[in-house]
Amino acid sequence: MNPGEWTPRELRHSFVSLLSDNGIPLEEISRLVGHSSTATTEAVYRKQIRPVLETGARAMDRIFDREEGKFSD
Repeated sequence: MNPGEWTPRELRHSFVSLLSDNGIPLEEISRLVGHSSTATTEAVYRKQIRPVLETGARAMDRIFDREEGKFSD
């Protein structure tokens, strides 16, 4: 697709995707797109922020040793 043909919606979603993919916290993304809460950002951009959620889930898996059922260092 020709970038000159992108709609404002596509540009905004791409903006959120790039920030999310590069580890920008959800709170910062929410502020940058003008939302009053992260809940709005999560609802509108759930597909774009998925990597952030997956990263959080992987971190929790490291924190809680799933096989042993105990905390890990």
